Parts: sequence; structure tokens; C-alpha cells
Amino acid sequence: MDLSIVIVSWNVASYLENCLDSIFQNAPNCSFEVWVVDNASVDQSVQIIKKRFPQVHLVENSQNVGFAEANNQAIRQSKGRYVLLLNPDTLVHPYALQRLVDFMDGHAEAGAAGSLYLSPNGKMQHSCMPFPTVSREFWRLFHLDALWHYGTYNMERWDRQKEREVESLQGACLILRHSVLDEVGVLDPDYFMYTEEVDLCYRIHHKGWKLYWVPQSVITHFGGQSTRQTAKQMFLWLYRSKIMFIRKHFGEKKAQEYKQVIRWASLLRIGIAPFVQLLQSFTPKDYVKNIENYRELMKQLPAM
Repeated sequence: MDLSIVIVSWNVASYLENCLDSIFQNAPNCSFEVWVVDNASVDQSVQIIKKRFPQVHLVENSQNVGFAEANNQAIRQSKGRYVLLLNPDTLVHPYALQRLVDFMDGHAEAGAAGSLYLSPNGKMQHSCMPFPTVSREFWRLFHLDALWHYGTYNMERWDRQKEREVESLQGACLILRHSVLDEVGVLDPDYFMYTEEVDLCYRIHHKGWKLYWVPQSVITHFGGQSTRQTAKQMFLWLYRSKIMFIRKHFGEKKAQEYKQVIRWASLLRIGIAPFVQLLQSFTPKDYVKNIENYRELMKQLPAM
């Protein structure tokens, strides 16, 4: 088996159905298998798979075990030389899968690679990033990348016809060499949601493998279709997982420094909120919710 495609799904039946359609309509020339791990969805996800896609290997969880562990369930059973982690809210473009396989076959030093992501409106999404550090997170949280790109990559200026070595890749469409997973381990299940792929990329990188952005492979990524169902909880998990990453790889002192950065950034956002409201004839609902999220983050931060 050349390729094992792994999809973790939670209450996104229509997106999952369209994703699977795009896979089989744009199937690679190599041998492949598809795994779907359903994290106790209450919509029609499981029924759709059983009815329309009997060739898919389906794992039905009785509870939501988290994104990392659900992926691991399929990875451990997969037979492909390569494992592709694919979000259900994606559409695979023609040749996207084959080009990833071809790239990995042609680059023995590559431990992982990722596609070019497009939004539904055709705009390129940021899908690669430098590894998080306290200084980079400070830079990002205070929007200093508008002055000089340090916390993020300036992907808008990248050549879309040329592969590029990067540090970390988002997990919405991420191909991994199975032998590398055997070497560095699968996703860390301590990350219930978010940052699990950054942690995996970090471990791959530090074993001497290279990671690449492969823009000739294109997907459409709708983004956040599962997480928006519990937006505040996911917001808190995002920062909890980042703190976990810093603590795991850089130690407790750096984790405490990062928590201070989050505290300063949160206080700034909360502090300027009344002035923003005064300058606007109405306050967007998303802005109000975001401020509420930062207030809740401040409350929970000491225990993270």
C-alpha cells in the first residue's frame, strides 16, 4: 500500500461527504486506503459513510477522544508507506494527492510535506509557520509581523511553483513518511485539540528530517467547521496546547514566561475594548465574543 488517508470527523457530515467525494474523484494513481475516525458525531456522518463509501475503513468512537488520539487510532492500523492526515472540511484538487506522493518518493530526506491551502474564495491560506517560541509568540500576539515577519512566514511572497523547506506544517493536509512515524512516534494524545501537528513536526525536524511546503499540490480548506461548534472551549484549548508545547520542549520557566506574554496581550485587548466600542456605531458580535474569550482565558491561565 502506498498511501493511507486518515480523516478525523466530528459533526461535519456534509463537509465529510464532499471531502470523500473529492478524494475518489481525484484519486491518486498509486494504491491507497481511506480511514475515517468518527469522534461520536450525532449527525449523519456515520450513516453517510456506511451508505455511500463502503470502501472506507470506519472507526466509530463512543466518545470524543480528541483529534490527536483519533488520528493515532487509524495510523496504528494503516498500511501505507505514507500517511496523509486530512481534515474533513477540505476538498482535494486534481493531482493533489499524487503530487504529494511523487514529491516524497523523489525526496528521501523529507519526513513530511504539506499542500497549498486555498480558502473557498480562492485566496491562499497560511499553512506553514516557524516553530513557536516565547519571543515569536510575543511578536505574533502583538501583531508585530506587520513590521517584520518573525512570528510567521511571509507566504504571500513565496513562489507557488517551487517547493520550500519549512519548520512546521498545519495538519489539514499533511503527508508523513510511515517509517518516520515509527521512528519519532505518533501524535501526542496529551494535545486534545490544536498544536499536536506542530509537536509532531518539531520531533520530526529534530530527528534530522526535512519538512516541505509543496504548492503544486492544492486543496480547498474551509477551516474551523468542527471547532466553531464549541468556539470558546476551542479558543481556550488553543492556548492551553501552546503552553503545553512550550513546557514540553523548552521547560517550565519558558512556559511561565509565555503565560506572562498571554496575560499582557489579553489585558491589552480587554483594556482597549471600551475605546473600540466608542469609535464604532455598533460592536460586531465576533469582537464581543473575542473579548469574552480573553477574559475567560485570564481566569483559567494560572491553572494551565
